[in-house]
Amino acid sequence: MEQYSLQRNIPVEGTYDVVIAGGGPAGCAAAIAAGRLGAKVLLLEATGCLGGMATSGLVTAFDPMGDGEKMLVGGLMQEIVETMYQRGHISSHVTPDYWRRDFHRWTPFNPEGLKVLLDELTAEAQVEVRFFTRVIDADVTDKKVNGIVIHNVEGYRFIQGQTFIDATGDAVLADLCGAPHREAGRDTEHIMPPTLCFLVAGIDFSRYDKAVVQDKLEQAIEDGFFTVPDRHHPGTFAIGRTTSMLNVGHIFGMNAVQERSLSRGMAAGRSMVQEYVEFYRRYIPGFEEAELVTTGSLMGVRESRCIVGEYELTFEDYLGRRQFPDQIGVFNKAVDIHPYDGSDEEFARFRKEFLEEGRLKPGECFGLPYGILVPRGWHNLWAAGRCASADVQVHGSIRVQPAAAMMGQAAGTAAVQSIRRGEPANRLDTVRLTASLRRQGAYLP
Repeated sequence: MEQYSLQRNIPVEGTYDVVIAGGGPAGCAAAIAAGRLGAKVLLLEATGCLGGMATSGLVTAFDPMGDGEKMLVGGLMQEIVETMYQRGHISSHVTPDYWRRDFHRWTPFNPEGLKVLLDELTAEAQVEVRFFTRVIDADVTDKKVNGIVIHNVEGYRFIQGQTFIDATGDAVLADLCGAPHREAGRDTEHIMPPTLCFLVAGIDFSRYDKAVVQDKLEQAIEDGFFTVPDRHHPGTFAIGRTTSMLNVGHIFGMNAVQERSLSRGMAAGRSMVQEYVEFYRRYIPGFEEAELVTTGSLMGVRESRCIVGEYELTFEDYLGRRQFPDQIGVFNKAVDIHPYDGSDEEFARFRKEFLEEGRLKPGECFGLPYGILVPRGWHNLWAAGRCASADVQVHGSIRVQPAAAMMGQAAGTAAVQSIRRGEPANRLDTVRLTASLRRQGAYLP
């Protein structure tokens, strides 16, 4: 490819203690945790609100947080869901047992309530938030980040910092730094397909029966209704009196870190949404008068890039219910790798993996070790959330919002500890870190 050289004189801004790229569940948790510990924090978000997939992506249901007996996800994530419930932003049919105890239960919520709460929590922690801002370059010396170049409506700025956290989901900062990473997926032809989520209103939930949806979907496929037949129907979640989020349909073959593919995927997703709205109107009782409200402004990406960390969490760790001395959280969601295409074989593979081979029992869990957050050998860089270090199968469990928030809280806490004690990220005193996380309410038995 022909090369073009770009030179600019870029204003240099003051040094921050912690600079975080990405304001989704991991980035917000990192920023709030670090801010509450007294650090000077800058949070960069490419869209106009915090929450990432939970808000801009309209993935408005928190994944399972209980193990059938107790709540595994504590700390900031627990604080958020409890506050949302108190404010009436959790669906009216939901009880606290959904997240405090129940096994493999999702908790639907109103995304507007979450946007406001995250604004408040970051402000209270004195976090500086810059919306519509992306990181586009990094200055690195010997596996240490000196600063980053950002871009927004004011142009370019060079941001100096002592520590940096990649919470972009796509490992954008790690990639710019040259930190080790790989594209997620079993291979280049098998990257888990994303979904463009959407909201519909005008639903009569008194006539809606979730149990009939799969049969109706099979009937519609047999009728030749869908342009792209797809037997996997992730979910419909009521978030209001007559409003629901639909996480349905897959953009097969889309790669979120290839811009042309992502762009085609967004257009294909919006077309697909129209088809699914019409399917629900025709086939699903209670949806006859349903109206499309909006589609997500972010694609619901499930796989893109993962760092190669100080430790890679494996499926063997998952199956062995392994606990780690440096773990920063515990989790038990099933391995959830959606079908790679619309074939019957892929749907059967998904169901066997999700319902049998990749599912822990009630009361069981596995640990999330600190080492999955640190690119191998790096001194002041962490990656939290979907881009943490894990193999393909266990990534299918930990790629979700509650796990991302736990990882973010740990990364933000570790960054502050690194500054105050002079400990590099890859040689951090994890005994001290886990003690700090326990004080913040993390569940670390």
